[in-house]
Amino acid sequence: MTALLLWSPYVRQLVNWSVTAGSVLLCLFVLHSRFPGMELLGVGPNWPLIWVVAWSVKRSPWQGAFAGLVLGLIQDGLTSPDPTHTLSLALVGMLTALLQKQRYVQEDFISVALIVFGMAVLAETVIAVQFSLQSSHLMAQSTYRSLAEIWGYHQRIALSSAILSSLWAPVLYYPLNRWWQLINNIEQMQT
Repeated sequence: MTALLLWSPYVRQLVNWSVTAGSVLLCLFVLHSRFPGMELLGVGPNWPLIWVVAWSVKRSPWQGAFAGLVLGLIQDGLTSPDPTHTLSLALVGMLTALLQKQRYVQEDFISVALIVFGMAVLAETVIAVQFSLQSSHLMAQSTYRSLAEIWGYHQRIALSSAILSSLWAPVLYYPLNRWWQLINNIEQMQT
């Protein structure tokens, strides 16, 4: 911490942006990796969602929605933009920031894991709704999926994603939160 105090505010801000951007890139790289213990029923953790929740917990709804929008656009660029991830991640960012979480649980990372669980179910539901709307438009073609098939997959995917994402959330949240708190404390000491 003493080394960070000696740096100029511009260097400190550049390092903070680098750590934040680096964590986003790490989440996007790990998103498509399947390491042992990181997969359940063929579904892995939703790392961009975990990052958006970690970012949005202590920020404004607009900052959370913007972070979700940006990560959703990047994820759409890496995967398929149809259905889009921007709607679900922007909604997750905004709702997480709006959540006035009461301190029922003393450990912060446990409450974040619970928030990630709920938001993962919500995000997968938004994706399933988009698939359902697409399916209703494609009924004339022979390549559409039935609504029963979509919602059957949704149950499995949403639960698997929610379980894995909530279990892995503290791994990402704890170091990022500590870093952002450290930077915030230094900024408050400097003013």
